[in-house]
Amino acid sequence: MGNLFGRKRRSRVTEQDKAVLQQRDKLKQYQKRISQNLERERALARQLLKEGKKDKAMLLLKKKRYQEQLLDKTENQISNLERMVQDIEFTQIEMKVIEGLKIGNECLNKMHQVMSIEEVERIIGETQDAVEYQRQIDELLAGSLTEEDEDAILEELNTITQEQMELPEVPSEPLPEKIPEASPIKNRPKAELVAAS
Repeated sequence: MGNLFGRKRRSRVTEQDKAVLQQRDKLKQYQKRISQNLERERALARQLLKEGKKDKAMLLLKKKRYQEQLLDKTENQISNLERMVQDIEFTQIEMKVIEGLKIGNECLNKMHQVMSIEEVERIIGETQDAVEYQRQIDELLAGSLTEEDEDAILEELNTITQEQMELPEVPSEPLPEKIPEASPIKNRPKAELVAAS
């Protein structure tokens, strides 16, 4: 089955991982083979003892003992390989973290080059000056109005309010008298209207 959109999926298993895992698998196969040999040799040693061949049975048990030691060494090597795989994975994670920190530091340095401490202090100072200037203007406006100014402001407000509420003019001519409802055309029957036309 093809890959989605024709792209090949990248495996997360690296060549190093493959090599370590192959070694681990070989060691496990060797371990299994030794375990099977130990069982056969134990059975063979019993058989030799039954046949009265004590020297051969002793030699076979020495060989068995040596293979058990090899089995223990193999187990230790497998543990070491698995620990090495974990160490490699952890080191790769650490490298990614360090790379991320490096990129973050570069970004911060670029930002610091654009915006220096002196620039920030200057902007903050200008902002504080502008706020203080606006406060002074507000104080002047609030405290400089006299009673006459207040009256003039109220009068202007009333004028604006009146302009907005101005009513339409009342007609000066008298209204026409009421038109009678009964019109000669309305009261005539339909037949007469049709004949008249």
